[in-house]
Amino acid sequence: MKAVIQRVQKADVTVNGELVSSIQNGMLIFLGIAENDSELDIQWLINKIVKLRMFNEFDDNINDINGEVLLISQFTLQANVLKGNRPSFIKAAKPEIAKPIYHIFESELNKKLNKELKSGVFGADMLVHLSNDGPVTILYDSILKIKR
Repeated sequence: MKAVIQRVQKADVTVNGELVSSIQNGMLIFLGIAENDSELDIQWLINKIVKLRMFNEFDDNINDINGEVLLISQFTLQANVLKGNRPSFIKAAKPEIAKPIYHIFESELNKKLNKELKSGVFGADMLVHLSNDGPVTILYDSILKIKR
């Protein structure tokens, strides 16, 4: 499981020209789910995200600042670009596997936040606007932490 986390002043997501979600002052999370991700990956990553000190000179986490979170599914984070010029998505979980994992992640993360989690639409063609604050961008990859 991979997550790209950006500290944002604001962010929003639209689908088919309709605003789906928007946040102010918080974090935008792009989440890519791999074919072998499990509950261990979910819990490890949520724990890291909630405790991530990326605000106020890297002293405060998302709950310390009462910030908002926007979660966006992004299978392209699982791209393999080592061979050739066309990305391979063979390690990305198929939608029928990834969608339930995404919704579990969404639900479990929401339980640990001070404010209700906002999200995009799983599998949709989304347009994401953001104002990256800093810029601060952090990458997590659960495979680097969890032994399989």
